Amino acid sequence: MPENARLNGCLDEINLDFVEREATPRLLMKLSIQLHLAGLSLSNTVSILEIFGVTRARSTVHNWVHKADLQPEEGQSPDHIAVDETVIRLNDEQYWLYAAVDPETNKLLHTKLEPTTTKVLAHSFLTELSEKHDIDDAVFLIDGSHSLQDACQRHGLDFRYEKHGNRNAVERVFREIKRRTICFSNCFSNAEAETADEWLRSFSFAWNQLI
Repeated sequence: MPENARLNGCLDEINLDFVEREATPRLLMKLSIQLHLAGLSLSNTVSILEIFGVTRARSTVHNWVHKADLQPEEGQSPDHIAVDETVIRLNDEQYWLYAAVDPETNKLLHTKLEPTTTKVLAHSFLTELSEKHDIDDAVFLIDGSHSLQDACQRHGLDFRYEKHGNRNAVERVFREIKRRTICFSNCFSNAEAETADEWLRSFSFAWNQLI
């Protein structure tokens, strides 16, 4: 599919119902949201707006992204699901990001940011995943996480240990998220955990549209 077709499709999916009174043309608002989620810093995104004669603060674009409430499409029925957890830095604190990816399509199915990693939280993550997607017949690919293995057992899900292979899908996602949070410190600097969690869901939406 041509790149411009994928971009147009992504823009069409961005809902601006939250807008009441905004002087910025809606197309430019959608473009700003998409550019930031696709990899552009807030500073560079507002610079793009200036090319079109629109001056907006970084905080304005940040608010557009979060108010749009973007998240991955629900109702998927994957054959395999790669799940993992990794450390994310939020200001000076350590959080754990849980993620589930369909390795056949490389699309993110669900993410959740937690202050720690426990069996209870892993179980909660799979519960939320099961509410969004049909996962009963899927094979879960897990790399040594005892909490996720325990959660799969409690849910009666089929899982197997896999260090490489199809699990590379979730590793690629983690690498991109960490690249973004390292390069663009304004994503998670001085942000509340809830805000970071919302941004990660928005990132998931953009990732799925552009891969």
